[in-house]
Amino acid sequence: MGVLTPRPRTRTSGTRALQRVFGVLAVTGVCLACAPTALAAPAPPNRPEPEFGLSSSSECVFGGNIIKSTPWSLQRVLLDQLREQATGKGVTVAVIDTGVDDSNDQLRGAMAPGGKDYVGKSKDGTEDVEGHGTRVAGIIAARAIKDTGFAGIAPKAKILSLRYTGAEDKQGDSGTMSAAISDAVAKGAKIINISSDTAKKQDNTKLRNTVAAAVSEGVLIVAASGNDGADGKSENTYPASYPGVLAVAASDRNDERAFFSQAGKFVDIAAPGVGMVSTVPQGGQCTADGTSFAAPYVAGVAALLKEKHPTWTASQITTRLQETAIRPGRGPNRYLGWGVVDPVAALSDESTPGTRPKEDPPVKAGAGEVIPMAVTMGETEAEQERRVAMYVMGTGLLLVFVAGGSGVAVRDWRKKRTRQSR
Repeated sequence: MGVLTPRPRTRTSGTRALQRVFGVLAVTGVCLACAPTALAAPAPPNRPEPEFGLSSSSECVFGGNIIKSTPWSLQRVLLDQLREQATGKGVTVAVIDTGVDDSNDQLRGAMAPGGKDYVGKSKDGTEDVEGHGTRVAGIIAARAIKDTGFAGIAPKAKILSLRYTGAEDKQGDSGTMSAAISDAVAKGAKIINISSDTAKKQDNTKLRNTVAAAVSEGVLIVAASGNDGADGKSENTYPASYPGVLAVAASDRNDERAFFSQAGKFVDIAAPGVGMVSTVPQGGQCTADGTSFAAPYVAGVAALLKEKHPTWTASQITTRLQETAIRPGRGPNRYLGWGVVDPVAALSDESTPGTRPKEDPPVKAGAGEVIPMAVTMGETEAEQERRVAMYVMGTGLLLVFVAGGSGVAVRDWRKKRTRQSR
């Protein structure tokens, strides 16, 4: 296992569509150089890079500014109602990542003893030169402080930092990740968050066996599904695809799959993963995109359930999260799993869950049954291409009409001037 290298960016389908349409318009005589700037080919959308560190789409600066407003990922939740039921107190979540910088005011009181560094010299896992692990930890358990609306979803949970990768001169692999998982179990963590995957999405026997051992001990492992889903193809990632692991996709503000979120039958649930505000090393906050930041959102809600129902097993917590999630159909799909996590619904349901989620029953209406129709999982690449082409073609035709109308007006004006001069 290692750090994935960024892919070179390629032209998007929207850009290709623009180029094709521009070629058609050029034949009709439309002067594209004279067109409004809105006709320029759009910049490719920001895609979270599959690496540990700051993605090119983020605004992260270490020692960053305080973001005063409440982020949308928390606005979607009735926080007062949620906090009345649980805050994560007494629950430890192991964050297996690039380390967690506890110098940030919102994390200083959140760290559990016993952290470890497998690749650097921090000993307790509280050094983070990448910033990835610090952001992950903040989404789970950042403490509420003055002058910001951001806090972790479980603001009184504890974070056990296990730095398996991300040192200045050394990166981790399947060996350091496996060691971190084993240590998390030994130190008593009942929830583990892993916001990374193996290089080239490769299965690994040692990692698989370590995960299986942790699951058999009743530990809930929450893992990011991955950020290579722009093409919509299903592809397994690890450790998210291992049995017993809760695989998390990223959703947007509309509760639809974020375009980059990896799809596949292994996806169990989704959570906000776009424009995610969180903590950064040396203080302050930033925003970033990725399934890396959707997974800790779910891990935080799991911590709330563990506080409220300490005797529940990992499979019961998973079932409750899945059955109460917001979904377009009766059951799961390969984009969102069982749907987008609903923290308040998960905490408010007082029934005891089973160990496997069940599909919603059909809605009865009179003598028949009405089965909810699944909505689209966000715009596909083909749909985007057609939409962009239609926009540009419409604008191009408008320019043709404007140019034609202007030509007629100039011709009539010249004729009028000629008659007046006679």
